[in-house]
Amino acid sequence: MKRLPIFTLALSMAAAATAQTEVAVFTPGLTADGICYFLPETRLHLTVEALREVRTPGEYAPYASHFLRQDNVPQQKEENWQLTTVSVVPYGVADPSRAFSIKLKAKTSAPLVTLAPDGCLLAVNAEAPQPQPLTQASSEQLPATMVDADKCKTPEMLAATSRRKAAELAAAEICDIRENRSLLMKGQADFMPKDGEQLKQMLAGLTRQEEGLTQLFCGWTAASRHTFTFGIRPANFEGARQVAFRFSPQLGVLPAEAADGEPYYFTFANQHTLPAEDPSQKGSRKEQEDLRYCVSSNVLVTLTDSHDNIVWQQTLPFAQVGRIEHLGGELFNKKQTTHVWLNPTTGGLQKLDATP
Repeated sequence: MKRLPIFTLALSMAAAATAQTEVAVFTPGLTADGICYFLPETRLHLTVEALREVRTPGEYAPYASHFLRQDNVPQQKEENWQLTTVSVVPYGVADPSRAFSIKLKAKTSAPLVTLAPDGCLLAVNAEAPQPQPLTQASSEQLPATMVDADKCKTPEMLAATSRRKAAELAAAEICDIRENRSLLMKGQADFMPKDGEQLKQMLAGLTRQEEGLTQLFCGWTAASRHTFTFGIRPANFEGARQVAFRFSPQLGVLPAEAADGEPYYFTFANQHTLPAEDPSQKGSRKEQEDLRYCVSSNVLVTLTDSHDNIVWQQTLPFAQVGRIEHLGGELFNKKQTTHVWLNPTTGGLQKLDATP
């Protein structure tokens, strides 16, 4: 008897097993036999908005304290972040563990089915709007009031042989500008404007010149607004803390797994509002292939910082702590047409009516 090598035999057995086993992928939608669909799992869409400010020191920053008595001028580039708003929106995603089908009986007309893009059932024998798109991450540069400081330098400043001397001349020029502005406002300047409009223009020119020279000492700030988004899947519904994101005044908004930043926590506390099951109905429709929907329980959702200060709190229904129910009766028959709408976030029965 001829023997095959062990590895050859193993490959042959694997090939035979592959040929004999057919795995059908669950595909939501309307088929010849019925309707295939998912019920959702409830998640949270967290949107965090933050303001970023980058402060750049001026050319004469080392001399700001000596010539202008400005002690809080940065000597190197600084970045600062500030949280502005936090918002939370629940949404639903298809739960692979909750895949079902409605088997159509013979001689019944095919129903109208509305599914979400991921296969969650939204309506039967009715049209339902698709879930609203969620907020996307974005950034926006805010308008800056920066002046071209180099254009504000006088010929004497440009000809100065040292930066200290140029800074001294700039400080003297700032003092002159402030004195001239004061004289104009009092009507005591040597060259007074002819009318109010000319006065306005002269004052605006002096202000712009002063801002440019002051910028040489104090620097300028560029600001931008940033939006960060996180998809939150609750890991525990008994009050255990779950890191949602982290925040650092120097680094900004960071993901939960980051090593830096102050953590912000979600807690999910099941309120156990799920109504009790009807014992008379339990198991009576166990094998019946009719429409499934979810009865949810309310959950107290709280977002806190690392000092336990509440940032956001709300009670929301969650499909994960609910149970699956059957919608009894024949959905599709010749006597009546049943219209069903399900909640896209929880899979709950949102509306039901029947027309003869």
